[in-house]
Amino acid sequence: MEQWSREKRYRKYEETTNEEMALLRTKVNHSPFPQTYHIQPPTGLLNDPNGLIYFNGLYYIAHQWFPLGAVHGLKYWRLLTSKNLVQFEDRGVILRPDQALDSHGVYSGSAFSFNQSLYYMYTGNHRDDEWNRHSSQIVAKVLPDGTVRKILPPAIPAPPKGYTQHFRDPKVFEKDGKWYALIGAQRENQTGCAVLYEAEHPEGQWQFKGEIQTQLEDFGYMWECPDYFQIHGRDILLFCPQGIESQGDAYQNIYQSGYIMGTLNFDTLVFEHGPFVELDHGFDFYAPQTMTDEAGRRVLIGWMGLPDTEYPTDDEGWAHCLTLPRTLTIEDGKLKQKPHMNLRKLRKNEEVALGYANKFIKQLHPYEGVQYELVVDILENDASAFELQLRASRDEFTTIRYQSKTRQISLERFDSGALPYPVEGTMRVTQLDTDLKQLRIFVDTSSIEIFCNEGERVLTSRIFPKTTSNKFKVVTDSGQIYLKMTKYDIVEGE
Repeated sequence: MEQWSREKRYRKYEETTNEEMALLRTKVNHSPFPQTYHIQPPTGLLNDPNGLIYFNGLYYIAHQWFPLGAVHGLKYWRLLTSKNLVQFEDRGVILRPDQALDSHGVYSGSAFSFNQSLYYMYTGNHRDDEWNRHSSQIVAKVLPDGTVRKILPPAIPAPPKGYTQHFRDPKVFEKDGKWYALIGAQRENQTGCAVLYEAEHPEGQWQFKGEIQTQLEDFGYMWECPDYFQIHGRDILLFCPQGIESQGDAYQNIYQSGYIMGTLNFDTLVFEHGPFVELDHGFDFYAPQTMTDEAGRRVLIGWMGLPDTEYPTDDEGWAHCLTLPRTLTIEDGKLKQKPHMNLRKLRKNEEVALGYANKFIKQLHPYEGVQYELVVDILENDASAFELQLRASRDEFTTIRYQSKTRQISLERFDSGALPYPVEGTMRVTQLDTDLKQLRIFVDTSSIEIFCNEGERVLTSRIFPKTTSNKFKVVTDSGQIYLKMTKYDIVEGE
């Protein structure tokens, strides 16, 4: 992988020439792995989704962006808008590192509306001459002409006493007539937590209200990208704890994303909650954020990638994408994630087949594809286990395996093509609460998102097979299985 000096990582996008960017775009355009219906960067590196909001008839989806290469360099916010969460218009850079307080990056944050105007709050990242980090939380107002005015001095100029400069990713929300900013933090004893600020109105004074009191006192060294919302009266706190050791099949990725659910008292900040639950059980999922859609549904979008990991497209001048939008619901006391209903707008060329599969591997005809949605309904299952192989050829395939007795479902990408590095293992495993009845699978050029039993579990991963690996295969260990397979080609979304 190309080596990047500090000076090169923190070079401003505005300093590049048209010729330089044209060369980089040409390099990116020669990649064999471009996504077709996921948001990805035109050049450079994409990471955290930022500023998600439905405002004045449009969805605003921004993300962290370093335009000059596939490394974590000087961060901007790139904005896309959409009328339906399916087709997007690229609006370019919306927030730039153009102040002393954000000289080393416009870091993550959120969007909100106030008095019919759109606002952002984000973390300004500044490094001093000794390369010490200084973080502040800055409010920015989007003016009627689309330009952005940063409101200075910062709403929250520095972390409060007892916390380090790892203090970032504000999520702003209104509740009972007051404004709150939830921030991911690190205590001085190197443990992670989330804190809350309060204001009468977002352009006014923000006061430190305190730390969210959870039962997770020593749960990683930093909590990133926090989010708070309610569904059916249940309080949900999303966050990304760093520094959690793996436990069996759990916490296998370098950093985790998950939630706790229960009741948060906004007077005492005591959160009575259940266990921390991972949101996704695949290889590549991090930094999720939510918003409400036009119908008031809670929608989640995540970064399909992870920090401190090299990906096969890095040397091609780009890296990463966002997940598809997911609708969150609570059913039987459990959080479920379902593909947003608008994704059906992408479908074309429906193909349906019913048939039995057994221990002799069977290639499904005439199914072929690189970008598609596949719905697998399991009508009868007398097999001890079965495997579905997608993006398959003679020497490449991505395997989804289900063990009937244990209800264990796994994703194996050992033979799926080029792999990210360094990543622990080539398999991710989770256990379903109920027997597997349906898989709904979205495959793009270099990704797979698997929704089990209407969102009971989700496994999201990047895969990098050849475009000639486009077959479908199914096989059982013993016994047979009766399946209904419905495949849709997918129209390009962005």
